[in-house]
Amino acid sequence: MGLLSEGSPLAWDETKALAQHVREHGIEQFINMYARLKDRQGDVLKWGDEVEYIIVRFDDEGRAVQVSLRAQEILAKLNEKEAADPQGVKSLWRPEYGAYMIEGTPGKPYGGLLAHFNVVEANMRYRRMEVAALLPPNEFVMSITNFPRLGCPGFTFPPAVPTPDDESCAARSNFFPDEAIFPGHPRFKTLTRNIRQRRGEKVSINLPIFPDSATKTPVEGSIPSLPNHVHMDAMGFGMGCCCLQLTFQACNISEARTLYDQLTPMCPIMLALTAASPAYRGYLTDVDCRWNVISASVDCRTKEERGELPLKNDRFRIYKSRYDSIDSYLSPAGDKYNDVPLVLDETLYKRLREGDIDHLLAQHIAHLFIRDSVSLFSEKVHQNDREDTDHFENIQSTNWQTMRFKPPPPNSPIGWRVEFRPCEAQLTDFENAAIVCFVVLLTRVILSYQLDFLIPISKVDENMQNSQKRGAVLTERFWFKKNITAIPTGEGVPPQTAAPLPTQQQNGTAEKEEDQEYELMTIDQIINGKGTFPGLVPLINSYLGSMDVDADTHCTIQQYLKLIQKRASGELMTTASWIRKEVVQHPEYKNDSVLGEGICYDLLRKAKDIQDGVLACPELLGNNISSKTTDNIPAAIEKHLTKR
Repeated sequence: MGLLSEGSPLAWDETKALAQHVREHGIEQFINMYARLKDRQGDVLKWGDEVEYIIVRFDDEGRAVQVSLRAQEILAKLNEKEAADPQGVKSLWRPEYGAYMIEGTPGKPYGGLLAHFNVVEANMRYRRMEVAALLPPNEFVMSITNFPRLGCPGFTFPPAVPTPDDESCAARSNFFPDEAIFPGHPRFKTLTRNIRQRRGEKVSINLPIFPDSATKTPVEGSIPSLPNHVHMDAMGFGMGCCCLQLTFQACNISEARTLYDQLTPMCPIMLALTAASPAYRGYLTDVDCRWNVISASVDCRTKEERGELPLKNDRFRIYKSRYDSIDSYLSPAGDKYNDVPLVLDETLYKRLREGDIDHLLAQHIAHLFIRDSVSLFSEKVHQNDREDTDHFENIQSTNWQTMRFKPPPPNSPIGWRVEFRPCEAQLTDFENAAIVCFVVLLTRVILSYQLDFLIPISKVDENMQNSQKRGAVLTERFWFKKNITAIPTGEGVPPQTAAPLPTQQQNGTAEKEEDQEYELMTIDQIINGKGTFPGLVPLINSYLGSMDVDADTHCTIQQYLKLIQKRASGELMTTASWIRKEVVQHPEYKNDSVLGEGICYDLLRKAKDIQDGVLACPELLGNNISSKTTDNIPAAIEKHLTKR
């Protein structure tokens, strides 16, 4: 979720009055931090995953299912282990937006050994079991992206009722009660209230309903201008979704900028490939992913900033929500693909340049800092800009984008990092581990083979919208670089250290015309290859072929890569397609796009049995799933690591 400062939250009027103070001091903090850390070198590859979970409660007698608002209680027990032995725990737990959500990460980041890929799934399984041990018999922890009936009457336990007319409430939603917001930290309700107040009205999320033969319009609760859309009106509908994220530590700032850029075109591809959320507020919608839902759920832009009124009281016309895809590349190689006009604070940009920040990084930061702080604590107003970073992180951490470029924390052994944020949560640990390992392996191949995925930012934006459409993984085509093994100009891996390219060697006559650098491809073609385009999984396999991989790790990785390949080709379904199939084929479904209580109960019961391995689901997972995942890397490899 981002920065969790402790203290007393300020009201919106007080926060707004300090907006420029936060921006100016945040910039000074970044300049000072950059001066200290820009030349930092030699950090080793470390990486980790974050999985968000929902606690659900089944009423077997009533054939009903609800979210359980006990995350704070469960989290307190989970955190006892960390408090007792911070360095020895196998998992770390943090709060999330929903009072029914928790976020789990490995106790320590993984390293550069290939054997670490064999530990990921086992650690995820451990995390799930750790939570399950604290739950009563009728409650379960599930890694589902969205609870399908979030916002329907009675969707919480204990029961809670929305209070849209209560001015003391944070959300004032017609559907989402404040009790469903995590109560253990003031940040969450403060953000909810301040985003609504800054916008001047409640957020408005509208998804096209899945058009079935008996679908009724206007949809119940829809707004008059969009009668065939499912309407939602609270931050909780977006930030109450779960996702799967990865963070990578780079060896230096240059490598971090390269990874940030090269992974950006992969964000829409992975969003479509991991699509897992077709149902909202008890309806099937015509989208498969959560991204635009979250984007709209925290869209604090005023009517002037959205372009609905001429600028009078506000500073900028802002073209995206603060939760969206990135707007500019950071590496020199990416500069020529920055084709979207960048709205930035010119005064802050000038100060950054005076502070010895290069143009690309300065415009990135100055663009993030067009936003106001939407959460500020009285104890954090006045800071030492040479030592503190809270004002910088305040705005950095509330720009929720597909990629996040993360400076080293102050007084920490942690280096420059990149966060990969688009993936949806999957039902099983096997699937989540497969996605994690695929993306991490891809970063290794990008750096080893000097792959070049860069395409114009405008094309990435187009891909992001197409990736969320129903069935996008099979029906949509995406802009992608044709010659990904052509070495880009600018910073990156030095040529003398680059691994030999396994396929598609550079022909020495790189195409000059920009419109010939990329083309529309299916995800199957991107992942599995076509013609002279090698495909990402074949490139990963070529990379692995040149490495010394132990047998168990090799077996596990191959299982993961097969899942990715088969999801891309359509041989296996995405989670979103599977959920949609389960709903429309349910005997209680009336072809009206409505996901009733009984349907939701049966759907999540089945999903729970699949996640626990009780029920096989070959259309989602394939057959003969037998990864060799283990809790620890082999002793011989551990010994080798210790010697180094």
